[in-house]
Amino acid sequence: MSNIIASLDIGTSKICVVIGTQSPYHDQKLEVLGMGKVAADGIVRGMIVNIDKAAVAIKQALQAAEEDSGININIINVNIAGKHVVGACHHGSITRDSIEQEITVEDIQKLTHDMYRIVTPLGTEIIHTMPQEYTIDYEIVTQDPVGMSGVKLEANFHIITAKTHAIQNIHKCIKKAGVEAEIVMSSILAAGLAILSDEEKEAGVCLVDFGASIINLMVFFDSIIRYTATIPLGGHSITSDIQQNCMIMERQAELLKVKFGSVESKAFTTQAAVTIPGLRNRPPKEVFTTNLAKIVKARVEEIVEFIYEEILRSGFYEKLVAGIVITGGSANLPGIQSMLQQITGLDTRLGFPDEYLEEGGRKELRDPIYATAIGLALAGFKTLDYREAYYKATKSVHLDFSKKNSKKATKSSFSFTRMITKTKAFLVDDYDDR
Repeated sequence: MSNIIASLDIGTSKICVVIGTQSPYHDQKLEVLGMGKVAADGIVRGMIVNIDKAAVAIKQALQAAEEDSGININIINVNIAGKHVVGACHHGSITRDSIEQEITVEDIQKLTHDMYRIVTPLGTEIIHTMPQEYTIDYEIVTQDPVGMSGVKLEANFHIITAKTHAIQNIHKCIKKAGVEAEIVMSSILAAGLAILSDEEKEAGVCLVDFGASIINLMVFFDSIIRYTATIPLGGHSITSDIQQNCMIMERQAELLKVKFGSVESKAFTTQAAVTIPGLRNRPPKEVFTTNLAKIVKARVEEIVEFIYEEILRSGFYEKLVAGIVITGGSANLPGIQSMLQQITGLDTRLGFPDEYLEEGGRKELRDPIYATAIGLALAGFKTLDYREAYYKATKSVHLDFSKKNSKKATKSSFSFTRMITKTKAFLVDDYDDR
């Protein structure tokens, strides 16, 4: 089968590989052919801290996905995450030669390419450069300047950078696992491809990816990425609070959170005792669900306040008509959707990566925990910016047209050359006859 796409989601708690292809029935949907998932190892807060352990875990996930699909892969799309992944706004401009010539796709690409030359903080490099509005000759402001006239072309860009050593460690790990990266994409951007609809991006929406150790946040407005941020808290913060307050093992605290953790109102009125096995020669412990709910609520409230502050800091709070979409593994915590809506005052929904999955696909993948893995696979044929696809198609048509003209010109030139040659021969023969 051709056009196989493989994605690798390197997370703090899990490593997931998805193998798929573009659906033959819908060009914007993914047909999943296989998947593999293992517990993460050698990764802390989204960053690789032990290359050998991480490489082994990645290899295991790859082998599971290959066995599931019956397809061997050597190229993947991989995510990058961590608090070192930072977004900031920058301004760029180019001066064109003539006002008479229309602005072309090549002009847009030159302006975007020039942004990769800006000086970033020491030890970091640019991983994404996303244009916002363009300005022509200091006056006209537009999202798409192609075809317009002007000399000075400027644009504001949202640029995402990451630590160089973190990028290099990802490449080292996946190479040890026997594959290479075609795309390295920020986790939140990948999740956005899988979760958000075109209508939400246009109306204004904030995507919150609630991971195990970090929370990624991204704001869309007018179908363009306007703001990204990282909050160094996550599901493990809740687990740690349970562990410390209940004096139990971390794995026991995680199980308590997953099975009984909740911030719904009924969790504070319905009391039940959960028995936790004690350590060797020690009696078991009892944890009441009402106390558990109080511990979880305190931490979740703090996290939601941080999210609210970041949304306000973005400057787009009043424009988020589509409100908030929350995804990621910790988004499954009962009641978190209602708490977000209550504290922020914005409509909130739980984001499932099912809109761009082919109908009748695997139900297990229709879970917020797989948003990034699905988005990375979709990145094989789906663009972050609606203008990218348009520019690519326009350039493709232009190139095809140029090739056709080139062929015609070559054929015509060849015929003309033959005609001249024959004429010269005729003249020479005629001269000799005389």
